[in-house]
Amino acid sequence: MALGDLMASRFSQSSVALVSNHLDEEYVSSHDDVVDLSSQRLDSETASSSYGNGTNATTTSMAYLPQTVVLCEFRHEAFEACIPAGPSDTGLISKWRPKDRMKTGYVALVLCLNISVDPPDVIKISPCARMECWTDPFSMAPQKALETIGKNLSAQYERWQPRARYKVQPDPTVDEVKKLCNTCRRYAKSERVLFHYNGHGVPKPTASGEIWVFNKSYTQYIPLPISDLDSWLKTPSIYVFDCSAAGNVVNAFIELHDWAASSSSGSTRDCILLGACEAHETLPQSAEFPADVFTSCLTTPIKMALRWFCRRSLLHESLDESLIDKIPGRQNDRKTLLGELNWIFTAVTDTIAWNVLPHELFQRLFRQDLLVASLFRNFLLAERIMRSANCSPISHPLLPPTHQHHMWDAWDMAAEICLSQLPSLVEDPTAEFQPSPFFTEQLTAFEVWLDHGSEHKKPPEQLPIVLQVLLSQCHRFRALVLLGRFLDMGPWAVDLALSVGIFPYVLKLLQTTTPELRQILVFIWTKILALDKSCQVDLVKDGGHTYFIRFLDSQEAYPEQRAMAAFVLAVIVDGHRRGQEACIEAGLVQVCLRHLQVSTPSDAQTEPLFLQWLCLCLGKLWEDFPEAQIMGLGEDALAIYAPLLSAPQPEVRASAVFALGTLLDVGSNFCRDGVGGDEECDNDEKSRAEISIIKSLLSVASDGSPLVRAEVAVALGRFSFGHNNHLKSIAAAYWKHQSGSPLSSLPSLAHIRSPSSVVPSQIGPISRVGTDSSPFVRDGRVCTSSPLATSGIMHGSPLSDDSSQLSDSGILNDGVSNGVANHSAVKPLDNVMYSQCVSAMCALAKDPSPRIARLGRRVLAIIGIEQVVAKPLKTSGGSVRPSDPMASSAFGLVRSSSWLDMNGGGHTSLTFRTPPVSPPRPSYLTGMRRVCSLEFRPHLMSSPDSGLAGPLLNSGVSSGSTERSLLPQSTIYNWSCGHFSKPLLTVADDSEEILAKREEREKFALEHIAKCQHSSVSKPNTQIARWDTKFETGTKTILLQPFSPIVIAADENERIGVWNYDEATLLNSFDNHDFPDKGISKLSLVNELDDSLLLAASCDGNIRIWKDYASKDEQKLVTAFSSIQGYKPGIRSLNAVVDWQQQSGYLYASGEVPRIMIWDLDKEQLFNSVLSSPDCSISALSASQVHGSQFAAGFVDGSVRLYDVRTPESLVCAVRPHTQRVERVVGIGFQPGLDPAKIVSASQAGDIQFLDIRSKREAYLTIEAHRGSLTALAIHRHAPIIASGSAKQLIKVFSLEGEQLNTIRYYPTIMAQKIGSVSCLSFHPYEVLLAAGAVDALVSIHAD
Repeated sequence: MALGDLMASRFSQSSVALVSNHLDEEYVSSHDDVVDLSSQRLDSETASSSYGNGTNATTTSMAYLPQTVVLCEFRHEAFEACIPAGPSDTGLISKWRPKDRMKTGYVALVLCLNISVDPPDVIKISPCARMECWTDPFSMAPQKALETIGKNLSAQYERWQPRARYKVQPDPTVDEVKKLCNTCRRYAKSERVLFHYNGHGVPKPTASGEIWVFNKSYTQYIPLPISDLDSWLKTPSIYVFDCSAAGNVVNAFIELHDWAASSSSGSTRDCILLGACEAHETLPQSAEFPADVFTSCLTTPIKMALRWFCRRSLLHESLDESLIDKIPGRQNDRKTLLGELNWIFTAVTDTIAWNVLPHELFQRLFRQDLLVASLFRNFLLAERIMRSANCSPISHPLLPPTHQHHMWDAWDMAAEICLSQLPSLVEDPTAEFQPSPFFTEQLTAFEVWLDHGSEHKKPPEQLPIVLQVLLSQCHRFRALVLLGRFLDMGPWAVDLALSVGIFPYVLKLLQTTTPELRQILVFIWTKILALDKSCQVDLVKDGGHTYFIRFLDSQEAYPEQRAMAAFVLAVIVDGHRRGQEACIEAGLVQVCLRHLQVSTPSDAQTEPLFLQWLCLCLGKLWEDFPEAQIMGLGEDALAIYAPLLSAPQPEVRASAVFALGTLLDVGSNFCRDGVGGDEECDNDEKSRAEISIIKSLLSVASDGSPLVRAEVAVALGRFSFGHNNHLKSIAAAYWKHQSGSPLSSLPSLAHIRSPSSVVPSQIGPISRVGTDSSPFVRDGRVCTSSPLATSGIMHGSPLSDDSSQLSDSGILNDGVSNGVANHSAVKPLDNVMYSQCVSAMCALAKDPSPRIARLGRRVLAIIGIEQVVAKPLKTSGGSVRPSDPMASSAFGLVRSSSWLDMNGGGHTSLTFRTPPVSPPRPSYLTGMRRVCSLEFRPHLMSSPDSGLAGPLLNSGVSSGSTERSLLPQSTIYNWSCGHFSKPLLTVADDSEEILAKREEREKFALEHIAKCQHSSVSKPNTQIARWDTKFETGTKTILLQPFSPIVIAADENERIGVWNYDEATLLNSFDNHDFPDKGISKLSLVNELDDSLLLAASCDGNIRIWKDYASKDEQKLVTAFSSIQGYKPGIRSLNAVVDWQQQSGYLYASGEVPRIMIWDLDKEQLFNSVLSSPDCSISALSASQVHGSQFAAGFVDGSVRLYDVRTPESLVCAVRPHTQRVERVVGIGFQPGLDPAKIVSASQAGDIQFLDIRSKREAYLTIEAHRGSLTALAIHRHAPIIASGSAKQLIKVFSLEGEQLNTIRYYPTIMAQKIGSVSCLSFHPYEVLLAAGAVDALVSIHAD
C-alpha cells in the first residue's frame, strides 16, 4: 500500500473514532416538536418526546450514556507545563552530516618486489602464490613485469577514485620515497594522501616498525623508519601495508601517534592504517590465492570474492574459473551482471559495517571519503578471505571481527545466483540476465521488522540496504514507503536513518519529477525537519523549496499531505532570510493565500491541519521581513484571515492570530531609518492595516482556548513595542494624577463599560465619562472618555457588545512622554483603539490560565505597567483566606515617580521588580502599578522607543535587539511542530484498552440506572462516612465520582480536596488558583465515562479544568478560560452559575449579566449567547443530562425558564412558580427520566415546585420543605428522589410525588451532634448516595 493511501485510511479511521454530537448540526425545526437527539443517533430503539403533547418517551438506556468526549486533544496534554522547543537547528542532521567531507587527492604506490630475488627471511613453498595485480611476474622480463604490475595497480585504484593523481614508484630507494612523499603532500595540500606499500620482495618489517627499501645498486635492503614516513606524508593520510608482519608497522604508528598526542605540542592526527596481517603472521603462500591477496581484496573485490567463493561452492565442478574474468557489464552500471554484483557487494559490506561499528566511526570511515569508504568495504572482504588462510588483517582504527557476519550468507547466495547465469551469458552476449532477488528479499525483511520492531528492539540491519535501493528506479518507490514508515516510528528512527547517510540521497531525489514519489518524499522530509531544521540552507541551495511549493499547490494530494509541505516550507523560512527571499520569489505568499481563500474553516472537507500550517507558513514567512509583510497586505491577507479567527479548531484560530501578529510592525527600522523613503512607506495604509489587525485580534482576546489567547498576548506585545510611547501615554495619563493611597482610592474598574456609564468620583480629575461625545476641557486636557473605559477590563472581552458605543475621540497627551510626535516615526492610531488594547492587556494579565497571565503581565511591562501582587495570607490550616473583610480585587495602580522620590530620585538602581506599596494592606490584591518607564527619566530619553526593557531587567542597554528579546515569544509554531514528530501512520496502541474500560463503565452505569429506576423508593438514611475537610470557610460545593469511592469538595477560598470515603483518606488537595475571590460555584466531571476531568467553575466566571486531580500533587491544568463576558454597569461580583452538559459538549454560564453564555468545549469557542433577562439575573442553572441542548434557569425574582439552543429564539417557555414570597431560586434541575419538560425548582423561601411545562404554566406539586432557609437542592439523575438542605441544620429527602422519605438532623454519634448549616448537596449519578457539605467544614455521605 502506498504511504499516501496508508495515511488516508488512517485519517478516515480516526475520524470516526469519536462520535460528534454537536447539536447545532442536528437542527430541529421548531421547539413545539423537538426530537430527543441524543437517542436519535442510535439505530435501534429511539427515545422521542415533544413539548406539544404528553407522549411518553420510549426508554433507551444508551440515551443516558453520552458518546461525546472533549478536551483530550494533543493541545490539552501540557500547555501549562512546558514550553515546546520545536525543531532543533543543531541536531541530528548536523551530527551525521560529514562536517569535513574529504577527498583522497594523491595516491603513492610503492612496489618493493625485486622480482626473481626472494628476500632472505622468506621460505617459499611449491607451488607458491605468484600473481601480483593479477599478473604473473615470471611470465615476462622482470623490468617489464614490474611496470605492468604498477600500471595494473594504478588502474585498480582508479576504479575507486578516478579523480586522484597516481604515482607508481617501483623498487625505490629511501630518497625516492622521500621525494615521492613530499611531492604527494605538496600537490594534495589539505586533501588525504594514500600510501600503498607492497613489500613482497623485501624482508618483513622490523619489530620497531621499519619497512625496507633498496639502495641504488640493489645490493642492500635499507630500513625506512615509520616516523620518517609520517613526517614526510603528514596528515590526513591513509596507509596500506601489504607485507608479512604488517602488524609491526601498524603498532609502531599507533605508538608514535600516542606519544605525539601526549606531548604538549602534539595534536590528533588523521591517519588510517590497513595491514595485511598481524605482527607474528606471514602472508598466505597457497597457490589458491594471488601473492598480493590483500591488495586484490582491496582493489578488485568482486573478482577476488567470486574466485574464492567458486572454489568453495558446488559450482566449482561445473564452472570454469576463467569465466569470472569475462563477467559482462561495467561495475558502475547496475543493469548489468557485474554492476549488480558490485551493487549487492556494496550493500552487504555497508550493512555489516553499520551493524557492528559505532555510528561515529562508521560515519568517519564509510561516509567521509569515497576512496577510504571503498577500501574499508573491501577490507571486510579481505578479513573474511584471509582468515580462511589463518591470516588476520588489521586496521587502525580497529574494527571488530566481521568475517562470520550472517550477511555474508546473503552475499554468497547472490553470488551463486549470478554465477549460475554466467556460462549462458558469456555464450550468448544478447541474452538478458535475471536480476538477483537480493534487494527484494531484503526489503521484505525490513518490512517484517517494521511490523514487529520498536525502539526497544534491535535496530533493523537492512537500513543501509534501503539506502542502496534508493539508487534503483525499480525498487525506489517501495524503499521510500518503507523508509517513511520507519521514520514515523520516532526521533530515534530518524537518528538511525541519518546515521546511515540518508540525507544526501533524499536531498538529491527532490530533483526528480516522478509524480508517485512526491507524497512519500514530502512525508520523509516532514519527519526529518520535525527533528532538525539545520538543513534549511541545503534545501534552498539545491532549490528544494520549489518542489514543496509545487506540491502545496497541487490539487490531487490529500490535504494532510499538503499540510506537510506547508510545514516543510515553514521550517525552510523559519529565521532564514535567504529561505524567505527564495520562497517569495517562488510565489509562496500567493499560493498560501489562494488556498486559504478557497478553504472555509467550517467546511467538513477542509483539513484543519492544512489551514493551520498555511497560516503558520505565512507567519514564518512574514516574521521580521518587511518586504514579505507588504506583499501579504497587498494580497488582501487581512480579509482572507478574518473567517479563520472563528474557525472551529483552536489550532487554526491560534495560527491565524500568529500570522496576523507577524504583520504588525515591532518598531523595526524599515520605515524609520530611511530604508525606503517617505514615498515608499505609506503610513496611512500601514495604519489602516494595523487598525484592522488589532480589531481582529481583540475580537478573539477572550477566546475559549488558551492556545489562541497566548498568541493574542504575543501579538499585542509586538504592537506595544511598535506603539510603545502612544500606549504609555494612554496608560500614564490615567494614573498621573492619582494621589493619596492609590490602593484605597481606586474603585473596581470592572463596571467601566461605555460612555453611558457613570464613573464614581474616586476616578479622580483625569477624566469624566459623559453621556455625550462632545469634548470638555479640564486641567488643560481634552477628553471625553477614560482611556480604560472599555469593556471588561477585569474579566471580559475587549470587544464585547457595547464597545462600539465608545467615542472616537480620546485623550490628547499633555507631554508626559515629551510629546509623542516629537520622537516617533510610528503614526499614532486613534486613542480608543489604544485604550481597548490596554484594556485587553489588563484582561490577559488576569487570565485564569497562569501562562497567559504571565504573558499578559509581560505585555503590560512593555508599556510601563507592572502588576502588584500581594500574596494572600496562608493560615496554618493550609487554606487561603483574605484577612481583611474589606479586601476587593481592585486594580492597584501606582505611579513610579513617587517610588523614585521615595528612593532618592530617578538615578537609583532599579533592581526591585515589585517596589513596596505604601501603606501595605493585609489583603490579597492583584493590581497594576506604573513602573519606572523612561518617560520619567529624562537622562535616558535618547532612544525614541526606549521602553521598560533596560531599567526593568537591569540590562542598561536600549538597543532594539536587546529590547526585542524581551517581547513575549509565540509558541504555536513550536507547539504545532510537535504533531509531526509523533507517529502519523499508526493509531495509538491503547485504544483497545480504552474501549474495554469504557464498556466496563457503561455496563456498570446501565445496571445501576436500572436499579435506580425500577427498585422501590430508596431513601438515603444511613450515614456511611463523615470527616472534617479542614476547610476554614466551610464546604462550598461537593461532587461524587461515579466509578470510584471518591468525593471532591471545595471551599470559599477555592481549595479543592479529593477524598476516598471508603478508606477515609485524603488523596489530593490543591488550590484552584492563587488569588481566589468568592469560591467555587460548581464542580463537574467532564468525560465521566472515560478518564474524567474535573471542571471547577469559580464565582467570577472563570473555568479551570484539571486532569489527574485524584493523584497527590499530580494535578495538571488542561484548559482555563473566562466563561462570562460583558457586564452590566455597577456589578462588582458576578456570582456566576455554571453547568456542564456532556451530551452536547456545551458549558452554560451566566450570573449577574443579562445573557447566558453557551460554550462549545470541543471547539473551545463561544457557541452562542442567549439573552436571559435585562432586569433580573440568574441564580441557578441546570443542563439536562439526557437531552442535549436543553437547560433550565432560575432567576433571583423566583421565575423559571426552559431553553433549547436548537430553536431559533432558544427560549421554550417561562413561568413564575415561586409567588408566595419572591425570593431567588436556589436550585433547579430536570426530573429523572427521559421527559424533557419536567422540572424541579426550589427557592430560598423554602418551597420546592414541581413543574410540567408542556401542560400547565403553574406547578403541579408544591412542597413547603423549609421556612425561609433553603440553601441547597439535589435531584438524583435516575432515581425518583430529591433532597433539600436548610441553614437550620436540616436535610430532607422527598419522592417525586412529594412524600417526605427521610429527615437528617443528627450525625450518628453517641452525643447525637447536630449537622451543620447545609451549604451543598450532591447525589451519586448511578447509586442512591447523598453527599452533604456544611458550613462547619464537615462532609457526610448517606446511603440507602
